[in-house]
Amino acid sequence: MLETASQALAERGWWLGTDAVDMDLVDDLRTDLDQLRDNDELERAGIGRDLDFQLAERVRGDRIHWLSRGSDAQARLLAQMESLRQTLNESLFLGLFEFEAHYAHYPPGSFYRRHLDSFRGAANRIVSAVIYLNDDWRDGDGGELVLYAESGDEVLATIAPKAGSMLLFLSEELPHEVLPARRDRFSIAGWYRLNASIGNQIDPAR
Repeated sequence: MLETASQALAERGWWLGTDAVDMDLVDDLRTDLDQLRDNDELERAGIGRDLDFQLAERVRGDRIHWLSRGSDAQARLLAQMESLRQTLNESLFLGLFEFEAHYAHYPPGSFYRRHLDSFRGAANRIVSAVIYLNDDWRDGDGGELVLYAESGDEVLATIAPKAGSMLLFLSEELPHEVLPARRDRFSIAGWYRLNASIGNQIDPAR
């Protein structure tokens, strides 16, 4: 699987694995997310970073919680994503430094307008990852991720948020959006980043 992902990223800029995450881990991640939601530990997502951060519900409506190995499920997923980081670096010489990720809950009616995860040349987010946690998603439930070509409106893929699937794509090159969900939609969004340390300041600050 990992080598196939590297090849697809190199050839077309994106890859979808429909059974990329073991269902036992998916179930544990979903339980972890449900507990965080029940404890009111999800926060409204915004756009931008650091001083440019702002809440913008007309752009996105998800609620998030950053992963930190705070549970066994989080630690297991992050270990899997670390193995993938090493494979991508060995295969594509990307120099990826670390993986950051958060849970994302899209309540019914919420969406995320078309956007890029990183602007070209920013050397911030290089490869984006989305992992889906809904085990009973049906046609008509909405919430698909639409992946666009680098320029224009050509649709490369429309991806239903089905449990165990993982999407990888180049953060600086492929715009995407999340269509309005008609039911609760649960996922993990993450990014492989370069090391932008300066002097004695270790990247990233979050």
